[in-house]
Amino acid sequence: MALRKPPLREAHAERGATFTEFGGWDMPVEFDSIRAEHSAVREAAGIFDVSHMGQIEVTGPDSETLMQRLTSNDVSALDPGEAQYGVITDEDGIILDDTVTYCLPESHPADYLFVPNAGHDEQMHGRWTGYRDDHDLDAVVENATDDTAMFAVQGPDAVGLAVEAFGGMVRDLSRFEATLATLEATGEVECLVARTGYTGEDGVEVVCPARAAAAVYDAFADAEPCGLGARDTLRIEAGFLLSGQDFDPEENPRTPYEAGLGWTVKLDTEFVGRDALEAAEAEGVDEKFVGFRLLDRGVPRHGYDIVNTEGTIVGEVTSGTMSPTLGEPVGMGYVPVEYADPGTVVRVVVRGQQKRARVQPLPFLDKP
Repeated sequence: MALRKPPLREAHAERGATFTEFGGWDMPVEFDSIRAEHSAVREAAGIFDVSHMGQIEVTGPDSETLMQRLTSNDVSALDPGEAQYGVITDEDGIILDDTVTYCLPESHPADYLFVPNAGHDEQMHGRWTGYRDDHDLDAVVENATDDTAMFAVQGPDAVGLAVEAFGGMVRDLSRFEATLATLEATGEVECLVARTGYTGEDGVEVVCPARAAAAVYDAFADAEPCGLGARDTLRIEAGFLLSGQDFDPEENPRTPYEAGLGWTVKLDTEFVGRDALEAAEAEGVDEKFVGFRLLDRGVPRHGYDIVNTEGTIVGEVTSGTMSPTLGEPVGMGYVPVEYADPGTVVRVVVRGQQKRARVQPLPFLDKP
Protein backbone atom coordinates (compact mmCIF):
# COMPACT_ATOMS: atom_id res chain seq x y z
CA MET A 1 0.00 0.00 0.00
CA ALA A 2 1.31 3.44 -0.93
CA LEU A 3 2.40 5.61 1.95
CA ARG A 4 0.30 8.64 2.77
CA LYS A 5 2.13 11.96 2.36
CA PRO A 6 1.85 15.21 4.31
CA PRO A 7 1.04 18.27 2.15
CA LEU A 8 4.63 19.57 2.39
CA ARG A 9 6.39 16.26 1.76
CA GLU A 10 8.22 17.50 -1.35
CA ALA A 11 9.16 20.80 0.29
CA HIS A 12 10.71 18.86 3.17
CA ALA A 13 12.65 16.73 0.67
CA GLU A 14 13.98 19.85 -1.05
CA ARG A 15 15.05 21.13 2.36
CA GLY A 16 17.19 17.98 2.72
CA ALA A 17 15.07 15.91 5.06
CA THR A 18 15.46 12.17 5.32
CA PHE A 19 12.25 10.18 5.61
CA THR A 20 10.85 7.15 7.34
CA GLU A 21 7.57 5.25 7.32
CA PHE A 22 5.53 6.01 10.40
CA GLY A 23 1.95 4.87 10.88
CA GLY A 24 1.53 4.45 7.13
CA TRP A 25 2.89 7.95 6.40
CA ASP A 26 6.08 9.07 4.69
CA MET A 27 7.39 11.50 7.29
CA PRO A 28 10.62 13.49 7.78
CA VAL A 29 12.75 11.92 10.47
CA GLU A 30 15.65 14.36 10.38
CA PHE A 31 16.62 17.61 8.65
CA ASP A 32 20.03 18.76 9.90
CA SER A 33 20.65 16.43 12.83
CA ILE A 34 18.56 15.10 15.68
CA ARG A 35 20.84 16.74 18.22
CA ALA A 36 20.69 20.16 16.49
CA GLU A 37 16.91 19.98 16.17
CA HIS A 38 16.54 18.84 19.78
CA SER A 39 18.73 21.71 21.00
CA ALA A 40 16.81 24.24 18.91
CA VAL A 41 13.58 23.25 20.66
CA ARG A 42 15.16 23.41 24.10
CA GLU A 43 16.88 26.75 23.48
CA ALA A 44 14.82 28.64 20.86
CA ALA A 45 12.10 27.11 18.63
CA GLY A 46 11.56 24.21 16.27
CA ILE A 47 8.69 23.36 13.94
CA PHE A 48 7.39 19.82 13.43
CA ASP A 49 5.11 18.79 10.58
CA VAL A 50 2.59 16.61 12.42
CA SER A 51 0.09 16.34 9.58
CA HIS A 52 0.22 12.56 10.04
CA MET A 53 -1.77 12.94 13.26
CA GLY A 54 -5.47 12.14 12.82
CA GLN A 55 -8.08 14.89 12.67
CA ILE A 56 -11.62 13.72 13.52
CA GLU A 57 -14.41 16.31 13.83
CA VAL A 58 -17.65 15.59 15.68
CA THR A 59 -20.75 17.74 15.34
CA GLY A 60 -24.41 17.54 16.31
CA PRO A 61 -26.85 17.42 19.23
CA ASP A 62 -25.25 14.25 20.68
CA SER A 63 -21.62 15.16 19.96
CA GLU A 64 -20.79 15.61 23.66
CA THR A 65 -22.40 12.30 24.56
CA LEU A 66 -20.48 10.52 21.82
CA MET A 67 -17.16 12.01 22.92
CA GLN A 68 -17.92 11.24 26.56
CA ARG A 69 -18.72 7.60 25.85
CA LEU A 70 -15.54 6.95 23.85
CA THR A 71 -12.86 8.78 25.80
CA SER A 72 -11.88 8.31 29.42
CA ASN A 73 -11.78 11.93 30.55
CA ASP A 74 -14.76 14.14 31.39
CA VAL A 75 -15.57 15.89 28.12
CA SER A 76 -18.55 17.64 29.72
CA ALA A 77 -16.10 19.72 31.79
CA LEU A 78 -14.79 21.44 28.66
CA ASP A 79 -15.94 24.88 27.58
CA PRO A 80 -15.47 26.11 24.01
CA GLY A 81 -11.79 26.81 23.44
CA GLU A 82 -10.57 24.25 25.96
CA ALA A 83 -8.82 20.93 25.40
CA GLN A 84 -8.01 17.88 27.47
CA TYR A 85 -5.86 14.78 27.23
CA GLY A 86 -7.50 11.39 27.50
CA VAL A 87 -7.30 7.80 26.39
CA ILE A 88 -9.56 5.60 24.28
CA THR A 89 -10.08 2.15 25.77
CA ASP A 90 -11.80 -1.06 24.78
CA GLU A 91 -14.34 -2.95 26.92
CA ASP A 92 -11.48 -4.51 28.91
CA GLY A 93 -10.01 -1.11 29.74
CA ILE A 94 -7.02 -1.61 27.41
CA ILE A 95 -5.63 1.56 25.83
CA LEU A 96 -6.38 1.65 22.10
CA ASP A 97 -5.02 5.15 21.64
CA ASP A 98 -4.36 8.39 23.46
CA THR A 99 -5.71 11.67 22.19
CA VAL A 100 -6.29 15.35 22.77
CA THR A 101 -9.94 16.40 22.60
CA TYR A 102 -10.69 20.00 21.66
CA CYS A 103 -14.03 21.60 22.47
CA LEU A 104 -13.87 23.93 19.50
CA PRO A 105 -14.52 27.69 19.70
CA GLU A 106 -18.16 28.57 19.12
CA SER A 107 -17.48 30.11 15.71
CA HIS A 108 -16.05 26.83 14.40
CA PRO A 109 -18.53 24.77 12.36
CA ALA A 110 -17.74 21.57 14.31
CA ASP A 111 -18.30 20.97 18.03
CA TYR A 112 -15.30 18.78 18.84
CA LEU A 113 -12.00 17.79 17.30
CA PHE A 114 -9.95 14.89 18.54
CA VAL A 115 -6.50 13.86 17.36
CA PRO A 116 -5.70 10.14 17.18
CA ASN A 117 -2.14 8.97 16.57
CA ALA A 118 -0.73 8.48 13.09
CA GLY A 119 -2.47 5.73 11.17
CA HIS A 120 -5.33 5.43 13.67
CA ASP A 121 -7.70 7.92 12.06
CA GLU A 122 -9.64 5.41 9.97
CA GLN A 123 -9.92 2.99 12.90
CA MET A 124 -11.16 5.72 15.23
CA HIS A 125 -13.54 7.15 12.64
CA GLY A 126 -15.06 3.67 12.33
CA ARG A 127 -15.21 3.29 16.10
CA TRP A 128 -17.03 6.61 16.50
CA THR A 129 -19.51 6.06 13.68
CA GLY A 130 -20.14 2.48 14.76
CA TYR A 131 -20.90 3.49 18.33
CA ARG A 132 -23.06 6.35 17.11
CA ASP A 133 -25.12 4.05 14.92
CA ASP A 134 -25.41 1.30 17.54
CA HIS A 135 -26.71 3.76 20.14
CA ASP A 136 -28.81 5.90 17.79
CA LEU A 137 -26.93 9.10 18.56
CA ASP A 138 -27.39 12.23 16.47
CA ALA A 139 -23.86 13.28 15.49
CA VAL A 140 -21.82 13.76 12.35
CA VAL A 141 -18.31 12.32 12.46
CA GLU A 142 -15.90 13.48 9.77
CA ASN A 143 -12.40 12.21 9.17
CA ALA A 144 -10.68 15.42 8.07
CA THR A 145 -7.13 14.03 8.23
CA ASP A 146 -6.35 14.16 4.51
CA ASP A 147 -7.73 17.70 4.15
CA THR A 148 -5.84 19.12 7.09
CA ALA A 149 -2.28 20.05 7.98
CA MET A 150 -0.94 20.38 11.49
CA PHE A 151 2.29 21.87 12.79
CA ALA A 152 3.78 21.91 16.27
CA VAL A 153 5.98 24.92 17.03
CA GLN A 154 7.88 24.19 20.20
CA GLY A 155 10.44 25.91 22.39
CA PRO A 156 10.87 29.02 24.54
CA ASP A 157 10.58 31.32 21.49
CA ALA A 158 7.59 29.51 19.98
CA VAL A 159 4.81 31.62 21.45
CA GLY A 160 6.57 34.80 20.34
CA LEU A 161 6.77 33.45 16.79
CA ALA A 162 3.08 32.53 16.97
CA VAL A 163 2.24 36.09 18.02
CA GLU A 164 4.15 37.38 14.97
CA ALA A 165 2.22 34.97 12.75
CA PHE A 166 -1.26 35.33 14.24
CA GLY A 167 -1.28 38.45 16.38
CA GLY A 168 -1.50 39.11 20.09
CA MET A 169 -4.62 37.03 20.68
CA VAL A 170 -2.53 33.85 20.91
CA ARG A 171 -0.10 35.30 23.48
CA ASP A 172 -2.37 34.73 26.44
CA LEU A 173 -3.45 31.20 25.63
CA SER A 174 -3.12 29.07 28.74
CA ARG A 175 -2.10 25.44 28.65
CA PHE A 176 -4.80 23.37 26.97
CA GLU A 177 -6.56 26.37 25.52
CA ALA A 178 -7.24 26.90 21.81
CA THR A 179 -8.54 29.71 19.65
CA LEU A 180 -9.27 30.46 16.02
CA ALA A 181 -6.80 32.96 14.54
CA THR A 182 -6.13 34.37 11.10
CA LEU A 183 -2.68 34.05 9.58
CA GLU A 184 -1.60 37.69 9.23
CA ALA A 185 0.58 37.04 6.16
CA THR A 186 -2.50 36.09 4.15
CA GLY A 187 -5.26 37.87 6.03
CA GLU A 188 -7.63 35.06 5.19
CA VAL A 189 -6.36 31.67 6.41
CA GLU A 190 -8.13 30.81 9.64
CA CYS A 191 -6.34 28.27 11.85
CA LEU A 192 -6.93 26.58 15.15
CA VAL A 193 -4.05 27.58 17.42
CA ALA A 194 -3.66 25.57 20.62
CA ARG A 195 -1.20 25.28 23.47
CA THR A 196 -1.29 21.60 24.26
CA GLY A 197 2.37 20.60 24.41
CA TYR A 198 3.44 18.18 21.68
CA THR A 199 6.94 17.72 23.08
CA GLY A 200 6.50 18.93 26.65
CA GLU A 201 8.13 22.24 25.79
CA ASP A 202 6.12 25.42 25.69
CA GLY A 203 4.70 26.24 22.29
CA VAL A 204 1.67 25.96 20.04
CA GLU A 205 0.02 23.52 17.69
CA VAL A 206 -1.51 24.97 14.51
CA VAL A 207 -4.27 23.15 12.59
CA CYS A 208 -5.02 24.54 9.13
CA PRO A 209 -6.50 23.52 5.78
CA ALA A 210 -4.05 21.43 3.75
CA ARG A 211 -4.10 24.03 0.96
CA ALA A 212 -2.68 26.60 3.40
CA ALA A 213 0.10 24.38 4.74
CA ALA A 214 2.92 26.19 2.94
CA ALA A 215 1.76 29.63 4.05
CA VAL A 216 1.54 28.55 7.69
CA TYR A 217 4.87 26.73 7.61
CA ASP A 218 6.59 29.72 5.98
CA ALA A 219 5.26 31.98 8.74
CA PHE A 220 7.57 30.12 11.11
CA ALA A 221 10.70 30.41 8.97
CA ASP A 222 12.74 31.36 12.05
CA ALA A 223 12.00 28.02 13.71
CA GLU A 224 14.29 25.06 13.09
CA PRO A 225 12.65 22.34 10.93
CA CYS A 226 12.45 19.19 13.05
CA GLY A 227 11.67 15.56 12.35
CA LEU A 228 10.49 12.47 14.17
CA GLY A 229 13.93 11.77 15.59
CA ALA A 230 13.97 14.93 17.70
CA ARG A 231 10.34 14.34 18.58
CA ASP A 232 11.29 11.03 20.18
CA THR A 233 14.19 12.37 22.25
CA LEU A 234 12.16 15.38 23.42
CA ARG A 235 9.12 13.31 24.35
CA ILE A 236 11.18 10.71 26.20
CA GLU A 237 12.81 13.44 28.28
CA ALA A 238 9.29 14.67 29.07
CA GLY A 239 8.14 11.16 30.01
CA PHE A 240 5.44 11.17 27.33
CA LEU A 241 4.19 7.83 26.04
CA LEU A 242 4.86 6.92 22.42
CA SER A 243 2.01 5.06 20.68
CA GLY A 244 3.11 1.68 19.38
CA GLN A 245 6.04 1.53 21.78
CA ASP A 246 4.93 2.45 25.29
CA PHE A 247 1.46 1.05 24.66
CA ASP A 248 0.06 -1.07 21.87
CA PRO A 249 -3.25 -2.94 22.14
CA GLU A 250 -1.79 -5.91 20.26
CA GLU A 251 1.89 -6.06 21.20
CA ASN A 252 1.83 -4.44 24.64
CA PRO A 253 -1.76 -4.12 25.97
CA ARG A 254 -1.93 -1.81 28.99
CA THR A 255 -4.54 -0.14 31.13
CA PRO A 256 -4.25 3.57 31.96
CA TYR A 257 -3.37 2.62 35.54
CA GLU A 258 -0.37 0.56 34.41
CA ALA A 259 0.71 3.33 32.03
CA GLY A 260 0.61 6.07 34.66
CA LEU A 261 -2.45 7.66 33.08
CA GLY A 262 -4.96 6.92 35.82
CA TRP A 263 -5.48 10.67 36.19
CA THR A 264 -7.24 10.70 32.80
CA VAL A 265 -9.85 8.13 33.95
CA LYS A 266 -13.04 9.68 35.30
CA LEU A 267 -14.99 6.80 36.78
CA ASP A 268 -17.95 9.06 37.54
CA THR A 269 -18.63 9.25 33.79
CA GLU A 270 -19.93 6.52 31.46
CA PHE A 271 -17.49 5.35 28.80
CA VAL A 272 -16.45 2.16 27.07
CA GLY A 273 -14.11 0.32 29.43
CA ARG A 274 -15.30 2.11 32.55
CA ASP A 275 -16.45 -0.99 34.46
CA ALA A 276 -13.24 -2.88 33.70
CA LEU A 277 -11.19 0.10 34.86
CA GLU A 278 -13.19 0.46 38.05
CA ALA A 279 -12.30 -3.15 38.85
CA ALA A 280 -8.68 -2.59 37.83
CA GLU A 281 -8.38 0.41 40.12
CA ALA A 282 -9.79 -1.58 43.04
CA GLU A 283 -7.48 -4.53 42.42
CA GLY A 284 -4.35 -2.46 41.86
CA VAL A 285 -1.72 -3.14 39.22
CA ASP A 286 0.95 -5.82 38.96
CA GLU A 287 3.24 -3.71 36.80
CA LYS A 288 3.97 -0.01 36.49
CA PHE A 289 5.42 2.25 33.83
CA VAL A 290 8.68 3.71 35.13
CA GLY A 291 11.61 5.79 34.02
CA PHE A 292 15.23 4.88 34.65
CA ARG A 293 18.73 6.19 34.08
CA LEU A 294 21.45 3.85 32.97
CA LEU A 295 24.37 3.96 35.42
CA ASP A 296 26.78 2.15 33.08
CA ARG A 297 27.79 3.02 29.52
CA GLY A 298 25.28 2.04 26.86
CA VAL A 299 22.00 3.19 25.37
CA PRO A 300 18.70 1.47 26.23
CA ARG A 301 16.49 0.76 23.23
CA HIS A 302 12.95 -0.43 22.63
CA GLY A 303 12.68 -4.18 23.23
CA TYR A 304 15.72 -4.60 25.47
CA ASP A 305 15.18 -6.82 28.52
CA ILE A 306 15.07 -5.43 32.05
CA VAL A 307 16.41 -7.97 34.58
CA ASN A 308 16.78 -8.03 38.36
CA THR A 309 20.07 -8.37 40.18
CA GLU A 310 19.80 -12.17 39.84
CA GLY A 311 19.54 -11.85 36.07
CA THR A 312 15.85 -12.84 35.84
CA ILE A 313 13.87 -10.96 33.21
CA VAL A 314 11.34 -8.71 34.95
CA GLY A 315 10.40 -6.25 32.22
CA GLU A 316 11.15 -4.71 28.86
CA VAL A 317 12.36 -1.31 27.72
CA THR A 318 9.61 0.38 25.69
CA SER A 319 11.47 3.62 24.85
CA GLY A 320 15.04 4.73 25.41
CA THR A 321 17.67 7.13 24.15
CA MET A 322 20.82 9.02 24.99
CA SER A 323 19.24 12.19 26.37
CA PRO A 324 20.70 15.15 24.43
CA THR A 325 19.83 17.56 27.24
CA LEU A 326 21.02 15.49 30.18
CA GLY A 327 23.88 13.75 28.41
CA GLU A 328 22.84 10.48 30.04
CA PRO A 329 21.17 7.31 28.76
CA VAL A 330 17.55 7.18 29.89
CA GLY A 331 14.64 4.87 29.22
CA MET A 332 11.14 3.84 30.17
CA GLY A 333 9.37 0.53 30.51
CA TYR A 334 7.06 -1.66 32.59
CA VAL A 335 8.31 -3.53 35.65
CA PRO A 336 6.57 -5.39 38.52
CA VAL A 337 5.53 -3.04 41.31
CA GLU A 338 8.25 -4.40 43.61
CA TYR A 339 10.83 -2.90 41.23
CA ALA A 340 8.98 0.37 40.56
CA ASP A 341 10.01 2.48 43.56
CA PRO A 342 12.39 5.36 42.74
CA GLY A 343 15.95 4.43 43.60
CA THR A 344 15.51 0.73 42.84
CA VAL A 345 18.47 -0.65 40.90
CA VAL A 346 17.75 -3.06 38.05
CA ARG A 347 19.70 -4.10 34.97
CA VAL A 348 19.09 -3.45 31.28
CA VAL A 349 20.54 -5.94 28.82
CA VAL A 350 22.36 -3.87 26.18
CA ARG A 351 23.91 -5.93 23.38
CA GLY A 352 24.06 -8.96 25.64
CA GLN A 353 25.60 -7.17 28.60
CA GLN A 354 23.77 -6.25 31.81
CA LYS A 355 23.97 -2.52 32.53
CA ARG A 356 22.96 -1.09 35.89
CA ALA A 357 19.97 1.25 35.85
CA ARG A 358 18.25 3.22 38.61
CA VAL A 359 14.48 3.73 38.59
CA GLN A 360 13.46 7.38 38.87
CA PRO A 361 10.27 9.44 38.69
CA LEU A 362 9.10 10.85 35.36
CA PRO A 363 9.63 13.24 33.69
CA PHE A 364 13.39 13.22 33.33
CA LEU A 365 13.29 16.95 32.64
CA ASP A 366 10.97 19.46 34.27
CA LYS A 367 9.64 21.94 31.70
CA PRO A 368 6.68 24.36 31.53
